[in-house]
Amino acid sequence: MHSSHLFSFRMGFWLILSLSFSTRILPAQPSPAFSRPNIVWISTEDLSPRLGAYGDPLANTPNIDRLAREGARYTNAFTTAGVCAPSRSAIITSMYQTAIGTHHMRTSWVGPGLTPYSAVPPPYVKAFTEYLRAAGYYTTNNSKTDYQFAPINDSRQPLTAWDDSSPSAHWRNRPDPNQPFFAVFNSIRTHESKVWPDSTEPAVLDPARVTVPPYYPDTPVVRRDIARHYDNIARMDVWVGEILAQLEADGLMDNTIIFFWGDHGDGLPRAKRWLYDSGLHVPLIVRFPDGRNAGRADDRLLSLLDLGPTVLALAGVDLPVHFQGRPFLGVSAAPEREYIFAARDRHDESYDMVRAARDKRFKYIRNYYPLLPYVLNIPYRDRMPLMQELLRLNAEDKLEGPQKLWFRHPRPPEELYDTQADPHEINNLAHDPAFQEVMKRMRRAMDAWRADVGDLGDIPESEMIERMWPGGVQPMTVAPTIATREGAGDRELLVTIYSPTQGASIAYTLEPGDDPHWLLYTGPLRVNAPATIRARTVRYGWAESAESRAVLTQP
Repeated sequence: MHSSHLFSFRMGFWLILSLSFSTRILPAQPSPAFSRPNIVWISTEDLSPRLGAYGDPLANTPNIDRLAREGARYTNAFTTAGVCAPSRSAIITSMYQTAIGTHHMRTSWVGPGLTPYSAVPPPYVKAFTEYLRAAGYYTTNNSKTDYQFAPINDSRQPLTAWDDSSPSAHWRNRPDPNQPFFAVFNSIRTHESKVWPDSTEPAVLDPARVTVPPYYPDTPVVRRDIARHYDNIARMDVWVGEILAQLEADGLMDNTIIFFWGDHGDGLPRAKRWLYDSGLHVPLIVRFPDGRNAGRADDRLLSLLDLGPTVLALAGVDLPVHFQGRPFLGVSAAPEREYIFAARDRHDESYDMVRAARDKRFKYIRNYYPLLPYVLNIPYRDRMPLMQELLRLNAEDKLEGPQKLWFRHPRPPEELYDTQADPHEINNLAHDPAFQEVMKRMRRAMDAWRADVGDLGDIPESEMIERMWPGGVQPMTVAPTIATREGAGDRELLVTIYSPTQGASIAYTLEPGDDPHWLLYTGPLRVNAPATIRARTVRYGWAESAESRAVLTQP
């Protein structure tokens, strides 16, 4: 099928076969001891496995290392993008960003000539946390979202995704202390911006001790920025210790599964935003309260796309059919992946299209715009002193050997690296006769993946925006209808809420005021009159509906 028709075909197909929110398949039967475990995610930004638990002698990470001793350390975990928003949108939906239109880095800022927009995933796509809420979990996020389908110019997540998504979100706020919870804590302490020269944090690690990758020049500026990154990792580890201390104080370590992971690789140049392992390879640690797999190093090939399905499986929630991730833990764990896949597209105002496929040994990269230089115009990235050092030395023709590779122009259309023999990915084997069978295999894997997910990178962004927001106007969900009928008791009413907007989720509350706790509607409610019920509908990427309200009086 011609690529220009791919988006409309996939949308049309799923409009015919779209799944209701309640559709479930692939029953996940948890072990009886953990049928309703609490689950905590500790996530951080811009972090490759620079941790003591991963063998880095410079890392001062005692709290994360403790998690690794008490849990399993995954050594082959990779993200689907080398930058936060596309990666996080894939994690929260268990859908590749290229399949749901969140692949460009920043939909709310697109540069001259395009309409800022919220991406509109297919109607059946939900944050996996909605399935947890429907199963009775209290879900919190503290506090970054960055999914690219929140209301435009509004940092809120879709209203139905979380019980609480705010800087104060915490499992301690749940109304019932016996309710199982899923709580996410996000740290920005390792973000690339924390390496900028305006950082007020004191330097700790001696720059003379760091190892400089071969694609960087060994200069004081480069060493200083790498050392700053290590210092930020140490500060982040203190924050991890605070979360663990809170779990211990609340007596929750014995019934809580803890995940620690990074949203993509290092925030340093040629790592962040790129599809080399330095941008995709991340730490992933999972600690079970019963000590299973304690201290184990697991080398299975994993994508962070698999995090959401794994959480649902551990919580005993059946998996939706459309997920592109797969659970890697529990009795319903899927077979190991043969490949992981990743994508790079527009960053700020600079367009690009790069795709990557990786098995346990080889990385295949396809550059769709080989005439472009590697180093595109990204002013945000250029604020880092290390990047300014690279640009200066390149302009002065003082880079040598592998240091020049990232500044080549044009790029090779294809790249192939043996990541075992060449972990820094500097020796391109794409034209080596000894590796042509590997090239053919990796090409086939990439082509099959792109066809399977319906890669929206083939569609110009302006055309995609027009399909999502016709005429440049954000669609709005229709306000829900609230219907009532008599229930079993003298005061009881059965309340049904529905919306004609395809793919809409419904939030409701019985609380007054401007900032109530919105609950996820999953079926008819039994409400004792008198009461006032309020409801709103949410379709991801669309504007939220107006509020509907019904005053319930005694029958």
